[in-house]
Amino acid sequence: MDILSTLFQQQSRRIGLIIPSVVITEKHNDTLEITEHPVETGAPVSDHAYKRPSEVVMEVGFAGGGSLLDFADTSSLGLTLGLSPKETYQQILDLQSSRIPFDVVTGKRLYNNMLIRAIEVTTDRTSENVLMAVLTLREVIISQTQQITVADKADMKEGANTSAVINSGTKAATPKNESLLSSGWQGIKTILGGG
Repeated sequence: MDILSTLFQQQSRRIGLIIPSVVITEKHNDTLEITEHPVETGAPVSDHAYKRPSEVVMEVGFAGGGSLLDFADTSSLGLTLGLSPKETYQQILDLQSSRIPFDVVTGKRLYNNMLIRAIEVTTDRTSENVLMAVLTLREVIISQTQQITVADKADMKEGANTSAVINSGTKAATPKNESLLSSGWQGIKTILGGG
């Protein structure tokens, strides 16, 4: 890679609106949960499976911002190369505490509706002036609800009979358990015209 492509390379990875200077590792985790029920003989049976929320663990680094000039401190004038490690760390904490889902762009995939589950920051003598963090991000599965307004049953003449139709799902027909004597009696009543 030549020097110009290095200087003008777009940062492709993003956590919400925060763009890390470097991504050291990305660990993706997608799990399918398969239910098991024990039976009297044989292996446990499975009757259902559901997808757990996606999770990605990113080890990221953020370069420390500072003065524009080596010989003079321009940060007091508001002129800096970027955010300091402390300011970047606070930005990540604010993103976590907002609890508002955001998108995460990694090298392998785009994640929607993510939240920061855990933040691990280690500072030692080699990382004093930068921010090195391990972020655990988890998908939030959002359901959709619907609200239907109907008249109050107390305001209806026959509340149970005239209330709105309610979707109660698919119904299966059940056979009527009727004795032979009872069904014969119904047939006789029908023939005689009383039925």
